[in-house]
Amino acid sequence: MKLYLTSAIGGSVKEDGVRKPGLLLPFNGFTYFLEKDWVEGSKVLIISASPSDYERNDLILACLREAFPMSGLSISFMDICDDRKEYLANRIDEMDVVLLSGGHVPTQNAFFQRIGLKEKIANYHGIVIAYSAGSMNCAELVYASPEVEGEALDPNYKRWIPGLGLTSINIFPHFEEVREELLDGMRVVEDIVFKDSFRHDIIAMNNGTFIVIENGKHTLYGEAYRIKDGKMEQICQNGMSVIL
Repeated sequence: MKLYLTSAIGGSVKEDGVRKPGLLLPFNGFTYFLEKDWVEGSKVLIISASPSDYERNDLILACLREAFPMSGLSISFMDICDDRKEYLANRIDEMDVVLLSGGHVPTQNAFFQRIGLKEKIANYHGIVIAYSAGSMNCAELVYASPEVEGEALDPNYKRWIPGLGLTSINIFPHFEEVREELLDGMRVVEDIVFKDSFRHDIIAMNNGTFIVIENGKHTLYGEAYRIKDGKMEQICQNGMSVIL
C-alpha cells in the first residue's frame, strides 16, 4: 500500500455558487507523485464521510470523475461507497485506488466501522488517497477535534476514537483556514487543539500539504506544524519535505 494523507485534494471549484469539476491541487508536487504511481485506466473507489447525504456524495462523485482525467490521471471506473452501496467495500481488492473523502470525522469513523473497512483495507496493495476527515481516520488512535457547534462543550463528545490503524500520525487539516476560528466561544487552535495535544503529537497541515507513507517511511511535503504538549513549531515549508 502507498498512502497519501492530505488536507485537501481539490477536484472542484465554485462558479456562480455552483460546484463544478476542477483540477486536483498540484502544490508541493502532489499530482507529480501521483502520476508516477498511477496505473493507466485506474479503478477508483471513494469511501464516503457522509454515507446518508446522497446529494453531497453524488456531487463529489460527479466532480472527481472529471477531475482526475483533467489532471492527467486516467480512470476506467469510479464509484462511491455510501449507505446505498455498502457492498462496494467488498470490492476493495479489485481497485487500484481507494479514496477516503472528507467530512465529519466521527460520522465517517462510524461508517468505516460498520462496513468493516479496517479489516478490508489492512492488506490492500494499491494506492490510498485520504483527505481531511479521511486522513484523520487513518490513524490508529484518531484525534476527532471538535468541529460542530456544541461538540467542544459536550463532556460526552469523544475526541479520541479508534481508526483504521494505517499510521500513528494524527492530522489536523485545513490549518490556514481554521487557525483564527472560534468554536463554542473558544479559539479552535489555542483553546482546543493545544489542550488536546498533551501527551499527543498532532501534525497541522495547510491545504496543498501532504504526507506519503510507504514501507513505514513517512515523508511530509509542504507547510506544516507540530503541535505537542500545548506548543507549536513549524516543521516544514512549501517547496520542501521532511522525514517524520
